[in-house]
Amino acid sequence: MEYKDYYKILGVSRDAPAEDIKRAYRKLARQFHPDKNKAKGAEDRFKEANEANEVLSDAKKRKAYDQLGANWKAGQNFTPPPGWETHFTRGGGARGFGAGGDFSDFFSTLFGGAGGGPFGGPRGFQNFDPRDFEAPRQDQRASIAIALEDSFNGAQRAITLGRGRDLNVRIPKGVTTGQTIRLAGQAQGGGDLLLEVQIAPHPDFHLEGRDVHSSVALAPWEAALGARVPVKTLGGAVELSIPEGSQAGRRMRLKGRGLPGTPAGDQIVTLEIVTPPAADAADRSFYGEMQRRFEGFKPRD
Repeated sequence: MEYKDYYKILGVSRDAPAEDIKRAYRKLARQFHPDKNKAKGAEDRFKEANEANEVLSDAKKRKAYDQLGANWKAGQNFTPPPGWETHFTRGGGARGFGAGGDFSDFFSTLFGGAGGGPFGGPRGFQNFDPRDFEAPRQDQRASIAIALEDSFNGAQRAITLGRGRDLNVRIPKGVTTGQTIRLAGQAQGGGDLLLEVQIAPHPDFHLEGRDVHSSVALAPWEAALGARVPVKTLGGAVELSIPEGSQAGRRMRLKGRGLPGTPAGDQIVTLEIVTPPAADAADRSFYGEMQRRFEGFKPRD
C-alpha cells in the first residue's frame, strides 16, 4: 500500500491553517472537476484532492494523520503502526465520495471505508456543483497616507498595488483619519479595496474631528491694546482681530475654516504672547520701569 502525502497533493505546507487548505482544495476542485476538465488524468487528480481535503479539513483526521510523522514520502510502501485500527478507524467513515473505491486503500486502511455523503452516486461526484467551490469575493484592506491639504481641497493620488498595478484614487474633500475610501472591484479576486485614510502630521495645524487647531504669536502690546494680525489657514492667510486685554491661552474661532463637510469644521486659534528679550541696559531699564508701573499686578493670583 502506497503512502499518500496529502499536503503535497494540495500543495500546502504541513503547518498550513485551515483557510489555506480550504482555498487550495477549492482551486484544485475547480481545475480538475471532470465535468469541466476532460484531460487525461483530471478525474484522478480530482479524486486525490477530495481525499486529501477529507483528511486535512477534519481536525481529528488531520491530527491522526500527522501522528504518522513527516518523514514519509509519497509512493513509499506503508504499513499502519500497531494499534492504529483500534484507535482511529472506529466510526471513521468519509464525508466524501460514495462507496465503490473512490478513496484509496491508504485512506480506507487509516480511516475506514468511504460511505455516502454529498458526493454519493455511481461516479462519486455526479451531484457535485462547481459553484460550491467558488471562493467568495473578499474585500481587502490597506491604508493610504495623505496631506491635510488633500483633505481640505480634495485630490487625486496614484497608488501602486501588488504586481505593479497602479490605480488613481480620488481623495474626497473633508475625509478624516480613520475613514475608508472604497474602490469597487479593485481587490484581488474581484472584491473591493478598502483604503483607510491616515492624515500625516502638519507643521502648522492639528486636527480634532473636522476642526483645525493652530496658534498665533502676539507681542505684549498687541495683546494689551488689541490688534489685527495675519493668521494661516488651509485656505490661505486671513486677518484675525485680537481684542484688547487678551491673555495667553485664549482661544478664538474662525467659523468654517476647518475641513469641509456638513457642517464644515472651524479653525481654533490659540493666542501665545511672546515677550521681547532684555538684550541691553536700555531694555532692562524699560522692564524695570514696567515693574514699578505695575507694582500691584499679581500674574499668579
